[in-house]
Amino acid sequence: MEAFVLGCGGMMPLPYRHLTSVLLRRDGDLFLFDGGEGTQVSLRRLNLKWKKIDAIFVSHTHADHVTGLPGILMLSAQVERTEPLYIYGPPKIKEYIETSRKVLDMYINYPIIVKEITAPCVVHSGKDYYIRAFPLEHTKTCVGYTLEELDRPGEFNPEKAEALKVPRGPLWSQLQSGFEVTAEDGTIVKPEQVLGPKRSGRKFSFVTDTLFKPSIIDEVRGSDLLICECMFENALIDQAKEKKHMIASQAATIAKEANVRRMCMIHYSPRYNDKELQILLDEAQAVWPKAELSRDRMHIEIPYVD
Repeated sequence: MEAFVLGCGGMMPLPYRHLTSVLLRRDGDLFLFDGGEGTQVSLRRLNLKWKKIDAIFVSHTHADHVTGLPGILMLSAQVERTEPLYIYGPPKIKEYIETSRKVLDMYINYPIIVKEITAPCVVHSGKDYYIRAFPLEHTKTCVGYTLEELDRPGEFNPEKAEALKVPRGPLWSQLQSGFEVTAEDGTIVKPEQVLGPKRSGRKFSFVTDTLFKPSIIDEVRGSDLLICECMFENALIDQAKEKKHMIASQAATIAKEANVRRMCMIHYSPRYNDKELQILLDEAQAVWPKAELSRDRMHIEIPYVD
């Protein structure tokens, strides 16, 4: 699993910083989290096969998080595509998509399925993962997201399989997949006889445009990668509260208390040029030394931990 930061800015694009958007690639699936202005540019520059995006997850319908979506919808129609594109977001996202299609007279040759989120829930799932939405607190309805993989089977022990007279080949694969098999001597061998303890999957979390809320800590707990808003420095905490955003130390507090493995900050105020982002990093690292700044077109690997 890997994440690509397509844009890390908030409010308005800058010549060197596109608006907030993150692409997550997992075993061939592509998931887009928000789609601010400039999303297509970063996708092109990273040479990603973005036309096969499976689902888009929108935090809220402020312009700096959705203005890149119409272009993606239109360009996705320029290739042969039969699979539906799912779009999730809070109320108003369906109206935004439908209005954009109508006003821009979009040619769309594939199904677009828009689902609005009205309560914390699992919004999307696959064979061995699910994506959950949870409430944030902003000036309009806003949600965060976590992608969490199910536990993986334990490590296969070939010596035990041989001792139980299970021949090499397809039967080993069946045991690794969780199915019992019949050994050469006719006995039934169960997966737990040849597999070690279950191993945890990976977790990705995306949180932006919100006041600090203790409930966020529980939602993102144990994340292998947390992408978290860091709009302002500590000295601007009153402004952050008024606009319902987080400051650097609050993003770091979430990472620390949630025991995440890696946290990259995102959604910086345009008041900070790239050099001045060091202010935010210093304040975050004073709380949690592992805090990192995200940058446009940053590539982040999310490996298994065992």
